[in-house]
Amino acid sequence: MTQVSHANPRPGNADRRQGWWTTVRESLSGVEHDYTRGPIDRALVLLAIPMVLEMAMESVFVIADIYFVSSLGAEAVAAVGLTEAVLTLLYAIAIGLGMATTAMISRRVGEGRLAAANVAAGQALWIGAALSVAVGFAGYHGAEWLLTTMGAEPEVVAIGVGYTSIIFGGAGTIIFLFMINAIFRGAGDPMIAMRALWLANGVNLVLDPLLIFGLGPIPAMGVEGAAIATTIGRGTGVAYQLWCLFGANGRVRPAVADLRLNPPVLLRLLRLSAGGIMQFLIHTASWVVLVRIIAVSGSVAVAGYTIAIRIIDFTIMPAWVLGNAASTLVGQNLGADRPDRAERSAWRAVRANLWFLCSAGLLFVIFADVLVGLFTDDPEVARYAADALRIIALGYPVYAVGMTMVQSFNGAGDTDTPTKINFFVYWVFQIPLAWLLAQQLGLGPNGAFYAILAAEGLLALVGTTLFRRGHWRHRTF
Repeated sequence: MTQVSHANPRPGNADRRQGWWTTVRESLSGVEHDYTRGPIDRALVLLAIPMVLEMAMESVFVIADIYFVSSLGAEAVAAVGLTEAVLTLLYAIAIGLGMATTAMISRRVGEGRLAAANVAAGQALWIGAALSVAVGFAGYHGAEWLLTTMGAEPEVVAIGVGYTSIIFGGAGTIIFLFMINAIFRGAGDPMIAMRALWLANGVNLVLDPLLIFGLGPIPAMGVEGAAIATTIGRGTGVAYQLWCLFGANGRVRPAVADLRLNPPVLLRLLRLSAGGIMQFLIHTASWVVLVRIIAVSGSVAVAGYTIAIRIIDFTIMPAWVLGNAASTLVGQNLGADRPDRAERSAWRAVRANLWFLCSAGLLFVIFADVLVGLFTDDPEVARYAADALRIIALGYPVYAVGMTMVQSFNGAGDTDTPTKINFFVYWVFQIPLAWLLAQQLGLGPNGAFYAILAAEGLLALVGTTLFRRGHWRHRTF
């Protein structure tokens, strides 16, 4: 007769709930973890929760600006939207550099070479400083040209030139927020990155209404006040990042010696960044062209598109973070010579992203009119925004797959493959399709939105096919 042992009973639902709640608390505690060991789902949660909260706060920047600026009229909203469309090019560069920084640091951490990770962090700061000066100078003095080139009507240029010049003049705050947080993510310290964005947004949310509408001795600055509030908020976040990077006891903590120029590491980081920058420039430049196609229908269409994209960003940013978590896990596990675990991490992240984006997409399709109504009372703007929100949200399931695959390639240091995928999907396929549907077949802005939906489906198909081939496993840098 077989004796049944009760020494290790199967955990019940209460035990599992307690286990997950413990994991959530640990993810927010800032305690260091080894992401190359233990359950993959737990590692994803530990990384993703603070990353999701971090990137949700990045979305809040523009959501807050649009919310307060919308009361100033469609021209003011269009000015913010057109500026943000151009700013996506800067985001592309910052994300590309940050992606390379995360890949290099996560690989060094996985290898156990923390001194090399400190040197890489120091070189990343030099790259960020040089880029900040160049973009800040050019953007501040070329604000009017940027708006005009984007097809802004004269009224939009007159209202928005101050906003655009301030936002681009403070471009360094954007660049360093992305790059320093990339250091923390690569090191497996996402909690610090989250705190920086929460602090930055807290400052912005307080200053936005004060500077836009004025209060007491503070004059009403209109749309320019939104730019000043956002720049001060981001600058506060950067100050906190630097304090943590050089003063905290994280995995990566560069010393003064690590800030000296190290040409071999600097060039290696730049070479790795080149693919990432091109990858995201191709992607975001295609969005700029899409806005230009939509602008043919007038400022009302651009304002509607702007509101829809800001709402969409509120979910895309957190979903993107799940891809970032996969990137960190892939990099660290490859560094620890565990490629099978790296691949399993990517597929686990895909599954989590599918759950999140499918749920969000369903809500957007059902409640599009309600959500858009929070940002505008103009029926024409609301109609364009609701159409965009519903159509793009239909592509959320495939976007979850494609986005995670791309980030997994990047975490492995294979930035060339996503660059080629992006060029084919967005420039060879999406832009011509958007032009055909919107302008030649008479669908207007909805044609551009349908093109986005089709392109994301193609991205998921191509990305999944290439990832399964496994060439990324053998990338070294």
